[in-house]
Amino acid sequence: MDILAGISTEWLKALTWITAVAVGVAVLLWRRRVTAAALAAAVVFMAASAGAGIYVLNHLGDGRWGGDQQAKLSPPPLTETPVVGKFLEPLEGMLGNVTDGVNEFTDFQSALPVALDFFVAAGWALALSVPLALVVLAVSAREAKRRNAEFAAYKTQVEQLRQELDHVKRHVGYPEHDII
Repeated sequence: MDILAGISTEWLKALTWITAVAVGVAVLLWRRRVTAAALAAAVVFMAASAGAGIYVLNHLGDGRWGGDQQAKLSPPPLTETPVVGKFLEPLEGMLGNVTDGVNEFTDFQSALPVALDFFVAAGWALALSVPLALVVLAVSAREAKRRNAEFAAYKTQVEQLRQELDHVKRHVGYPEHDII
């Protein structure tokens, strides 16, 4: 079952954008980071565009890509020729194969520019996702450095509080290995 059968080329392009924006907004709401949302949207747009290009190439005979603008070739009926029609059956079969090949080629020729538009969009999304990934990596590294500094500060504070507690325990006279 082809769920994209009724979708035009313009809607297929719009679907790639809609999917990317929806994922970007979802990641923004979930992670609260603009860079991560932009990277997710770029990667989803790249995947959706490449998928749309592959879909177009898998459905060459579809009229949405412009293949129905040219008339389809059909072989002449040679078997209906009087007296020699029976002997021309192999030639008619060969001509049928040739015309089928020409029709498939014209369908491919019509669908290729549409598919290439999607592949070019995917390439631009890939080119955009590389610097975005570097920015996300730099922001994540800075965040990890900040968290490590906070953890070291908390660890130092815990050690200081532990020493103060030991001092208070000695002052009060609690045993040294008590739970408190």
